[in-house]
Amino acid sequence: MDFDGILFFPVTPFDERGRVDEELLAQHVADGVAHGAGGVFPACGTGEYHALSAGEAHSVVRTAVGVVAGHAPVVAGAGGALGHAIAVGRGAAEAGADALLVLPPYLVGGPQDGLVAYVEQIAAASGLPVIVYHRANGQFTPAAIRRLAENPRVVGFKDGAGDLGVTQQIVRVVAESGRDDFAFFNGLLTAELTQAAYRGIGVPLYSSAAFAMVPEVANAYYRAYVDGDEERRLALLDGFYRPLVALRDETPGFGVSLIKAGLRLSGMPVGGVRAPLVDPTPAQQERLAGVLAAGRALL
Repeated sequence: MDFDGILFFPVTPFDERGRVDEELLAQHVADGVAHGAGGVFPACGTGEYHALSAGEAHSVVRTAVGVVAGHAPVVAGAGGALGHAIAVGRGAAEAGADALLVLPPYLVGGPQDGLVAYVEQIAAASGLPVIVYHRANGQFTPAAIRRLAENPRVVGFKDGAGDLGVTQQIVRVVAESGRDDFAFFNGLLTAELTQAAYRGIGVPLYSSAAFAMVPEVANAYYRAYVDGDEERRLALLDGFYRPLVALRDETPGFGVSLIKAGLRLSGMPVGGVRAPLVDPTPAQQERLAGVLAAGRALL
């Protein structure tokens, strides 16, 4: 599975009655594809997977698959309670997804043997390739990833923990396994802030939540990153991403809430976030508008 370009994590729009707005979702996904998304990840973190029923996740993935129409890989979220994750994974396979992003299990912690079994059971039940999302209570040791790399259905690793030493070891043990079809992603919040460091340890890909609300700025950063234009990359980092991160860090969950607010400010009525997340205050939305304007001015 090849990813060529920014990894796009669309939001899940809700209508005025709180239902998934499939028509608006289709428009949102089409916009991302038109801006050159290298992979589309519906019903994942930015898409509020934590707040979707299995039926809603299925409709989100089905809509995304129909719009993407083979122009990029579609990787659906699956995680939480094992039974729910299996149901969502099977629904994603039925909807035509290319792979799953396996999010951490629900609430409980488990030993590495248990985490390996969790990933393998979801992969077996869905029949799809899976990418492991390493974060929260689903963090894997290099030895566990070495074991998972023996399973041809496990095709990638996304780091959301931020321990570069552990991630470097994981990159190396996968290389030692002989796998040359394994993808590595930087999955930290606002990954542009850390991607230069991740590239240095062999992790060239990153997810971009910012791409979902301001793709033209995200693409400008990506192009500077790929081309090695450090002056341009740092200008965008200082003028847009650092102020965005400062605002994001004020309130838990703003990694998602600000993206939906940014889309609303741009004229796309995607609705607010579902509990337990909260939407920005009017003052915070005003500051977000200023950040977005500053980013666009840099273009």
